Amino acid sequence: MRIAVVFDSPYPRYTPEDHHRQMTEELGSNAEREPDMEYQVAHALQAKGHEVLLIGVSKDPREVLDRCAEWKPELVMNCAESFRGESRLDHLFPALLEAGGYRYTGSPPLGLQVSRDKAMSKKILAYHGIRVPGFATWKANEEVTEAPGLKFPLIVKPLSADASEGIAQASVVEELEALKERVNFVHTRFEQPAIAEEFITGRELYVSLIGNDATLELLPITELVFDKEKNPPEERFATQSAKWDEMYRQRKGIRNVFARPISAQAREEIEKICRTAFHVLWLRDYARIDLRLTEEDELWVLEANANPFISHGHEIANAAEKAGMPYPDFIQRIVDESLARYESA
Repeated sequence: MRIAVVFDSPYPRYTPEDHHRQMTEELGSNAEREPDMEYQVAHALQAKGHEVLLIGVSKDPREVLDRCAEWKPELVMNCAESFRGESRLDHLFPALLEAGGYRYTGSPPLGLQVSRDKAMSKKILAYHGIRVPGFATWKANEEVTEAPGLKFPLIVKPLSADASEGIAQASVVEELEALKERVNFVHTRFEQPAIAEEFITGRELYVSLIGNDATLELLPITELVFDKEKNPPEERFATQSAKWDEMYRQRKGIRNVFARPISAQAREEIEKICRTAFHVLWLRDYARIDLRLTEEDELWVLEANANPFISHGHEIANAAEKAGMPYPDFIQRIVDESLARYESA
């Protein structure tokens, strides 16, 4: 079928043909870096026999509708992670596709907005009986004037960032003055509200899901593990460096692995929590839920990711492969789930 792959691009003058040439170059045997996600997805779709058009958007979002109107795709694979460098604006792409009447993969604008807002999503999850850390928020440029009534230590984050952006060891604060300083840093550096959450010590688990309603499936759980000799308990959390800086990860002994043994009771609760979160946050087709599992077997939801990174070799794709779906089959499963969703509507 005809599938358009839509994504945010740093190349304002690139045509679909330019992106196809770039894809061929990045996927070549002599490529020195990991190919961009959208090119991996497009290549997988081609391997499954689909005709693919690459639509990269840099500055003018109308290009999505203009290209789709000209090419008339049967489905749009939404691989957009931001707009003009702002991850908070990723909901614009499904909004445009809905306005144009196009079928697309992934969560709707509401699901993206709600899950990205760490405070709003926690309120919804707590309402449905899911354990979340206590938290407080400060609007952009709003000063911290008093202790928020939470148990220190706290971890301070940008309210709507993803991929651990803005999270470092300095994000964990032990007292009021450090809280004031870090909240001010978030306001200044990221120009958005800040959230401080009670820091939960425990194992960091990533639960990938694929499907909808009756077909919703939890994939094998991934865990972020730390060398205990190089990382004290209070430093074992997903900073930006711990997630993305390979030299730092090697130096500190940080790895992503399939989860070590988890009790039957905790696994049952994980299943219930993640299915509920997927439903109440209006997620679709695929998503990832980030959890903390304490030594007492308590589960805490840290956040939900409605638009996770789906490149080969990363959490959700690795989990899918562990479940018996090689990368092209994983991408095809997303296509199949989205089509079935539209056909049953």
